Amino acid sequence: MSSTRFLLFSSCALLIVLALAGPLPAFSQSCALCYTQAAASTSRFIQALRSGILILVIPPVFTSVVLTVMTYRKRHHYYDRRSQNTGGW
Repeated sequence: MSSTRFLLFSSCALLIVLALAGPLPAFSQSCALCYTQAAASTSRFIQALRSGILILVIPPVFTSVVLTVMTYRKRHHYYDRRSQNTGGW
């Protein structure tokens, strides 16, 4: 069990280091062309952009919520079976 925790901890630490090591402009949408295009756009374009952002955000959020609820409901499923097979703790 200790090696599993170590592997999980080290992979999380590696992801954090990689995220912090990347260039800062790679995480932002601050290129000059994008900024000037958005600033010069009409209200119709801005509304379409907002709708597009919502359409792209809703499915991942919904999927995350569903997986979280499923995981929460099954949180004791493994331990219940294990305690029945070994006679309990």
